[in-house]
Amino acid sequence: MIAFLGEYEATVDAKGRFLLPAGFKKQLAEGEVRFVLNRGFENCLTLYPLQSWAPVFEKVNSLNEFDPKVRAFRRQFLGGATEVELDSAGRLLLPANLKEFAGLEKDIILVAATNKIEIWNATTYKNLFTAISPEAFSELAMEVMGTLQKP
Repeated sequence: MIAFLGEYEATVDAKGRFLLPAGFKKQLAEGEVRFVLNRGFENCLTLYPLQSWAPVFEKVNSLNEFDPKVRAFRRQFLGGATEVELDSAGRLLLPANLKEFAGLEKDIILVAATNKIEIWNATTYKNLFTAISPEAFSELAMEVMGTLQKP
């Protein structure tokens, strides 16, 4: 199971490619070069190694297709999903529609998100941290993590 750690800056070239940071490459399974790139939730993109994508896709595929909410979710979630592959130089190509969705320009930040990597416009990502005070983050942590038992 993949468990990414880290946050790395990268640059998108004129052709829409970026170099996958070495820090993330080291965390991939040996020979892993194929990914699924998808729309994320807060105007970012999500990069799944294929082994991380497979169980997510299976779960989405098992949902009740007769439920209109499921159909709407599938359209949004799977609509932009695209398989991408590292080129010989270790770069990934951002499809134009996904690049536009996330507002990705020259400067991007790649962020570990458990078994996947989020790709953010650098300014948008940095603004996430100025938008929440330390006190508000503490309250959020309590809401999300407060019910866990101590190890």
